[in-house]
Amino acid sequence: MKSLLKYSAIHSGAAMSVNPCWLFRLFLAVLFLLPVSLLPAQELTPRTLTLSEAIVLARKQSVDAASALGQLKSAYWSYRSFRAELLPEVNFSATLPSYRKNYNAYQQSDGSHTYVRNDYMSLNGAISVDQSIWFTGGTLSLTTSLDYMTQFGTGSRNHQFMSVPVALTLNQPLFGVNSVKWDRRIEPLRYAEAQANFLSATERVTMTVIQYYFNLLLARENVSIARQNLQNAEKLCEVAESKRRMGKISENDLLQLRLNVLNARSTLTANESSLKSNMFTLRSFLALGETEELIPVLPDSVPPISLEYHEVLKKALEHNSISYNLRRRQLEADYQVAQAKGNRRQVSLYAQVGFTGSDSDFGRTYTEMKDNQVIQVGVQVPILDWGKRRGQVKVAESNREVVRQQLRKEEADFSQSLFVLTEQFNNQVNQLQIALEADAIARRRYQSNVETFLIGKISTLDLNDAQTSKDEARRKYINELFSYWYYYYQIRSITLWDFAAQTNIDADFEEIVR
Repeated sequence: MKSLLKYSAIHSGAAMSVNPCWLFRLFLAVLFLLPVSLLPAQELTPRTLTLSEAIVLARKQSVDAASALGQLKSAYWSYRSFRAELLPEVNFSATLPSYRKNYNAYQQSDGSHTYVRNDYMSLNGAISVDQSIWFTGGTLSLTTSLDYMTQFGTGSRNHQFMSVPVALTLNQPLFGVNSVKWDRRIEPLRYAEAQANFLSATERVTMTVIQYYFNLLLARENVSIARQNLQNAEKLCEVAESKRRMGKISENDLLQLRLNVLNARSTLTANESSLKSNMFTLRSFLALGETEELIPVLPDSVPPISLEYHEVLKKALEHNSISYNLRRRQLEADYQVAQAKGNRRQVSLYAQVGFTGSDSDFGRTYTEMKDNQVIQVGVQVPILDWGKRRGQVKVAESNREVVRQQLRKEEADFSQSLFVLTEQFNNQVNQLQIALEADAIARRRYQSNVETFLIGKISTLDLNDAQTSKDEARRKYINELFSYWYYYYQIRSITLWDFAAQTNIDADFEEIVR
């Protein structure tokens, strides 16, 4: 630092003075260039986490759970909107006000035309109660309205009221498809399908967190194995060096043990990096802080369950969304056919009965009532359309047949995959028991080989083989335990049935969507 200041002073022409601003900039540069490794590392807080705790956190805090909840809310409000369409609807419409001052063409009694000046203001308002008739597809309305008009430019201001105190109106399509009736059959299935999808999605969240949990558990086990193997390798290498000096083992065995130490150190470094990566993944999925060091606990027991395929299939067809999905898509295909057939002709009925009154005095518009009746039947029947509408019906019928075949295939594939999954789960119980016994045997074998190697009765190759078998047996047991829980919750996600508690998986959806 002194030589640097001296160099700066000589070249600036001031041997004993230094610019303070330059010193400050140098200090900032040195501070900025400090390696990150010199900064104090953030300490991690150990947190023991069981599998059940991880599942609860995942269902409450994970992004996947939030996404499933968002889809449920969307389906809920869509179903609420459909239900609201079946209830009476009160509407108010008004024009406040409308003013016109223009010329319009007018045909006189002799056939000639002239232009008539209009100069008036009008106001109107109406209140109606509309109710859809689901079993006919029509609409029934009860209406009351009031109109007011003031005319200007005639020398005096004229005004007029017209009231419709009550009018009953029916708007009914005839021979067409009743969309409301079809919606009453389809929409409840759509919402039930969404509810089942939400429950299945919740179980799939559990499957994901199980995978991340056991990945972390296996990573910690690999680190623990690597550390233990490194300690054993160093200890055996020390013993081997002493034996080599006494001439009891060969140079080749000693070099092999030294190589084992290096390999153990490399394996430990790689496993520690994998542990950090898997811990970050699980913390991120559970929305936990980065200062927590998660310590997963190996589940010590599993529920002894044996499943029957026919029972599993029965529960799946009762609760899984596929049953609602198949029925909904079949109804939608039938609806498309009915809609195509209804479009071949259009006949509608419009009828209105009520009373009306008109007078310049507001009070008399409601006392001197007259009948107000309108009946109108509209017909639209194609005489020649070159088979267009008939072709549309055939297309809809063909599409319906395609949907039927697809649904049959999907149902068969669903049953087959469920059969395979049930067999895998039942076999996994035996696989888990075998892996547990193999892990215990491999541990005892390795310990015995270490003791035998120390007295010089087996070679390093035999010792390495025992160590590899021990490590693989431990990893296999953890993997088999993961497969058991993964299969278990996969079956739960399909059947929506808890086979351990013998209860169905359900939820208070009204409370959830609030």
